[in-house]
Amino acid sequence: SLLDLPMNILAIAIMMKLGLAPLHFWMPEVLQGISLPTGLILSTWQKIAPMALLIQTSHLINLNLTVVLGLTSVLIGGWGGIGQTQLRKIMAFSSIGHLGWIIIILKFDPQLSLFNFILYLTMTTAMFLSLITISAMKMSDISTSWSKIPALTLVTMLILLSLAGLPPLTGFAPKLLITLELVKQSATLLAATIMFASLLALFFYLRLTYITALTLSPNTPNSLLTWRTPLSSFSITAIINILALILLPMTPS
Repeated sequence: SLLDLPMNILAIAIMMKLGLAPLHFWMPEVLQGISLPTGLILSTWQKIAPMALLIQTSHLINLNLTVVLGLTSVLIGGWGGIGQTQLRKIMAFSSIGHLGWIIIILKFDPQLSLFNFILYLTMTTAMFLSLITISAMKMSDISTSWSKIPALTLVTMLILLSLAGLPPLTGFAPKLLITLELVKQSATLLAATIMFASLLALFFYLRLTYITALTLSPNTPNSLLTWRTPLSSFSITAIINILALILLPMTPS
């Protein structure tokens, strides 16, 4: 109806601010053009206010709008990240895909949407902090990080698998809870569709995981002393990384 039109226009504007497909065109390019710390802010902190607005007004938003934009975001988030070699662009498409899952469930269960958004913030923050510590901008950078900081490289690999949504890591919780809620709401076809669509994203996560931990750089030094400046590490990185990996047992039933 005409009364719903202003609310739907507002919702579309907020979703553009979040970077949801097909209103996502600004996000990968902007994220590619900024530094990793700024990218962390853009991917996490900048999305809190728009998401809070969406959750508070979820009862007024059209269901078809959230489902269509959410499903499109999951598809674009997976499809767009497949051919990328720049880690910031990959994280941009990863963000689009995750927000698609969150928006799909928004109308059905706003509390679940908020919970999944918190998990998204945790995992994305962990990934960006790891990339900042490793100073990785491209796939080639992350493939040579094993000789510099092997422990964090291993954790980064696990965070990638968590972002992919593989059990028993934290990232499995959003997909599990959203799928269960959709089935409970008799939207089994929608649940199956987004699960199949998320396989596209799984491909590039697994490719990154393979490059990170299962390949060795040809330039690995054989000497005990490495001619590199010491890497600075922060306790907050370790804490966030742990949360991004082991929160699954603490998810609500």
